Amino acid sequence: MADIGNDGLWVARGVGAAAGAAVALAYMLPKGRREAASRFFTALACGLVFGGPAGVWLAGRLGIAGDLTAFETLLSGSAAASLSAWWTLGALVRTAERFGRRG
Repeated sequence: MADIGNDGLWVARGVGAAAGAAVALAYMLPKGRREAASRFFTALACGLVFGGPAGVWLAGRLGIAGDLTAFETLLSGSAAASLSAWWTLGALVRTAERFGRRG
């Protein structure tokens, strides 16, 4: 059976994912509650799932991998993955609304 790991690292993932969605909310507002809920939960899920790999990739690209703790790597990776998911989903919604009406 797989070990879930340290609870502190799950906290880092959750806080990072929520922070990424909150920052994105300030810059790209949803048009309604339904879109806001959809984008928030998608961003949260992406931050939780892809936070580790995104954090490792970002730290490696920035050349600071040796300077960060596992908590910091997960926190920043989750925030980045969450922010990216929020923006991507928002852009897809806007594109679908624009081109979906022509038909």
